[in-house]
Amino acid sequence: MRASAQLGLSLGLSLVQAQDLSHFVLPDTGAINGGNTFPGVSLPFGVVKLGPDLYTGSDSYSGYQPTGKFIGFSLLHESGTGGAPKYGVVAQMPVLGSVDNPLTDQGVNRSKADDIRLGYYKSNMFNGITIELGATTKAGLYRYQFPEDAGAANVIVDVSHVLPSYRGQGLGQNYLGGNISVAATDAGFRYQGSGSYDNGWNRAPKWTVHFCGYFDRPATFKTFLGKGATGEDLDEYGDATTQESEARLGAIFTFNSTAVTSRVGVSFISPEQACENVDREIPAGTPLETLEDNVKSAWNSQVLSKITTTDTSNTTKLQLLYSSLYHMTLIPTNKTGENPLWSSDEPYYDDIFTFWDLFRCTTALMHILQPVVYEEFVRSLVDIWRHDGFLPDGRSSFFNGATQGGSNADNVLADAYVKGVRGAINWEDAFAAMVTDAEEVPPNNNDPRDRSSSTKEGRGALPDWKDRGFITTKYRRSVSRAIEYAGNDFGLYQVAKGLGKDEEAEKYLNRSRNWRNQWNPNMEALGFMGFLGPIDEDGNFINQDPLSCGGCYWGDHYYQGLPFEYSFNAHHDVNKLIELSGSSDRFVARLEKLFEGGVSSGNSQFNRTLFNPGNEPSFTSPYLFNFVGRQDLSVKHSRHVARSYYAPTSAGLPGNSDAGAMESWVLWSIIGLYPITGQTTFLIGSPWFRDLAIDLGDGKKLVITTAGGAEDAIYVQSLDVNGESWDKAWVAWEDVFANGGTMHFVLGPEPADWATGAPPPSPATEPPSSEDTEPPSLDTADDGLPTGSGHARWIKREGDGRGDRFRIYAYVAMFFSFLQWT
Repeated sequence: MRASAQLGLSLGLSLVQAQDLSHFVLPDTGAINGGNTFPGVSLPFGVVKLGPDLYTGSDSYSGYQPTGKFIGFSLLHESGTGGAPKYGVVAQMPVLGSVDNPLTDQGVNRSKADDIRLGYYKSNMFNGITIELGATTKAGLYRYQFPEDAGAANVIVDVSHVLPSYRGQGLGQNYLGGNISVAATDAGFRYQGSGSYDNGWNRAPKWTVHFCGYFDRPATFKTFLGKGATGEDLDEYGDATTQESEARLGAIFTFNSTAVTSRVGVSFISPEQACENVDREIPAGTPLETLEDNVKSAWNSQVLSKITTTDTSNTTKLQLLYSSLYHMTLIPTNKTGENPLWSSDEPYYDDIFTFWDLFRCTTALMHILQPVVYEEFVRSLVDIWRHDGFLPDGRSSFFNGATQGGSNADNVLADAYVKGVRGAINWEDAFAAMVTDAEEVPPNNNDPRDRSSSTKEGRGALPDWKDRGFITTKYRRSVSRAIEYAGNDFGLYQVAKGLGKDEEAEKYLNRSRNWRNQWNPNMEALGFMGFLGPIDEDGNFINQDPLSCGGCYWGDHYYQGLPFEYSFNAHHDVNKLIELSGSSDRFVARLEKLFEGGVSSGNSQFNRTLFNPGNEPSFTSPYLFNFVGRQDLSVKHSRHVARSYYAPTSAGLPGNSDAGAMESWVLWSIIGLYPITGQTTFLIGSPWFRDLAIDLGDGKKLVITTAGGAEDAIYVQSLDVNGESWDKAWVAWEDVFANGGTMHFVLGPEPADWATGAPPPSPATEPPSSEDTEPPSLDTADDGLPTGSGHARWIKREGDGRGDRFRIYAYVAMFFSFLQWT
């Protein structure tokens, strides 16, 4: 019976997979209210992201704003970034009438809301012009309709156009010079050239993009040259066919026709390659409708069909599912064949924003849904190290930058390794790249936000970490960096162990426990003792309120998270974290406190909870209940967060998308699993749909089904994995992803005590030695570590048998960790 039902489900899912799922994608999901997503037109991981640039006096990170003036429509954008805008280059701007000076403000308001759907974007300007947009991987198409009898129809090509920044942190992009040349063709005009720029969120030096554009109607033209790299003063405005300068420059084209189409290609190699790209991808005469169909087809086949369901009764859930898949796959950008810095047979991916945001759950989902792209991506990271010297944490315009915490590419590589990603990856080189992060101090780039050490790449606070086993306030973001450095070192342990490098494995496993040295047992908040705390340069703990992170910014002890939040982030060493919290019951109580509203220092937009759904240090915390036998609370809190703060609307994200990080979090909630990066463990939640089929590639699938589920019936009553009864609140990669598998959930309205098996592994937690029968005094440490640290100590529990229970858990965790490598 089960086999025939499964066959019927598989046939049904195959039919759904063949359908057009693109109409469930709402590209403007998360575009406002700080989500910063890109709602224009792009292919998966495509170079070109064609959309509008609007001016409001505030930063337009993806170019889009719901209000303000159109100042251009440009081919290069990013999605869901922060810090400062990036790109907004290779632009056109339609204007009416006589233009005495194209360098003056030509901005125009909307006449109505933009028309946005997958593969198509249309804007209606207040002056009556409409602009429709389409795109391919490296080219874009503009279709203009100018009003009748409204004067001359013009298109301005301003090479100096970039997305500006108004934050005042010195991150604003600058135009550094360029060139343009215009030539007649049989059908109209072609222009080509290049522009050079710097800065943006990753504080990049000069980089150059080349362009090649065509118009399909006869025109007259003028080129223009300003008197500087900024400003509106003209130096030349006439019939010269070429301009080249560090000053502002461009061309204006004037048409007699009211219907004009332009197609433009880009390249980072040469104008000639830009022309080749547009000629190949958008041949003359290609209709916009064809591009829209091609974009839909690409998204359907490459992304949307990776997760399918026959449970189609709730359109809102489907829109959230597929819009999240869409936005998770806009960047990084596949610039293979377009890297101007070095010649290589390896793939090249750029626009990584940032592993600080992505490593927790985005890259793990990218691996599952995009295994071919993911292997290329990992190879690209290693090749960046070969040529640039360090792995990136953030990277854009061919330059590393914006390392906010640890060297979190290490986590990404470790996650890929333990889950069997091999292919053409040179893992000896990959491990060497990780060792560079772990051992070499990167040169200080003197970022004004933090002059204490490098923010460009690597681990700037390594001197303390290596010499002292903790990070002092000599370095900014010392506490949040310490917990991340520990996770990075655990990643090195995982790869070293797999490669048979036993000495290195032991070294980095021990270093991965150094987060414990940052644990201050005397910090107190809300009835709980012990949190990750700052240490001064003399090695003494500093008084710190666990409910305050100061400014939570680059110069503070904690970056974008409260001490209370960060103190749950030892995901490789959870049993030790439970121990330091006092007991399993106290650990549960701490976690529950995260979600309790009304805390004065909590987030005002989230009912004043300490848990922050809009920032990554909180991402894993709802699922940590699985480690202490309360899987029901993981379901309760993760489902509440997803329902409360996510929606397929323009304001439907709880914070900045962070290049799809937010979307990947809710996707895991929908699936009913959550990854622990750098391990093969997936914590079990509760699926949203009656059935889901996840395409794993190579003909493999994970099929997830539920019975009894409803909006008020979310708790797991029982679970079968691959047809066998399951009693653990976690599964491993080998169970359901390595070769595919099935998971069948029975759900109900009340919690059930089904997860009675072994807890998830805690691989960095050592078991107690036989002589550890008495707890050491926490105020008389003689090991040179901060007084009260939990370094390599086993704290015995009294009174309720939990000490023995956690000893058993630790041994079991070690056993399962061993099994992962055998």
